[in-house]
Amino acid sequence: MFEHIFSGIKAYAGSFELISKLKLWNYFAIPMLISVITAIAIGVASYGFSDNIGQFISTIWVWEWGKETFTTISEIFGGLLIIVLGLVLYKHIIMALSAPFMSPVSEKIETYLLGEDSKLQHRNTSFQAQLWRGIKINARNLFMELWLTIIILLVSLIPVIGWFTSLLLLFVQAYYAGFGNMDYTLERHYMYKESVAFVRKNRGIAIGNGMVFMLFLLIPVVGVVLVLPLSVTAASKETVKLLKAKHDD
Repeated sequence: MFEHIFSGIKAYAGSFELISKLKLWNYFAIPMLISVITAIAIGVASYGFSDNIGQFISTIWVWEWGKETFTTISEIFGGLLIIVLGLVLYKHIIMALSAPFMSPVSEKIETYLLGEDSKLQHRNTSFQAQLWRGIKINARNLFMELWLTIIILLVSLIPVIGWFTSLLLLFVQAYYAGFGNMDYTLERHYMYKESVAFVRKNRGIAIGNGMVFMLFLLIPVVGVVLVLPLSVTAASKETVKLLKAKHDD
């Protein structure tokens, strides 16, 4: 597992050079714009709603004793909830809408790595089919991730055992980020359910790819601009390698 996580992280090495070598930057223009606009929209919404959510949560405590302490905790929890949910929404929105632009990038990387005469079976899909696939996969992942995130955040309120939830939350967010990046390659080879099974089997690669994806978002401005190009390139390289290994077996 940890070896695969490291492989997912290591795949980022040389991604910038590969994008330049294959002249892929033009393909990322619209996804970059989508990423920036989505980040600004979610950031503004998060700032506006954080206090309201904290105040709403604080109304649960009907007693006078401890009211101030509970209100403070509620505001902190509300802010954390908004940040986490904002990241979740941002991630899946840009991945879904960028699918038709990322699939050609992944295909060019696959051709570069395996050659024109690759024996891997391909499915021919249209722009509309790629967009629908991206929306379907990310809607499914969004639901699963939100469900797990809410459970983890609730557990984080429990004294003593709540300390490990930040790491668990990172793993969950990373897994679904890596999932989306890997599916740009998988959609040419597998149907929906097959892709889900493939990523689940190779979850370490997805987590490693997604960890760097999440860390990129901590870099102001530059992060939301470069996160898709580098993460998709890294995921494509590693996914093609996995597909080839499976075919050769």
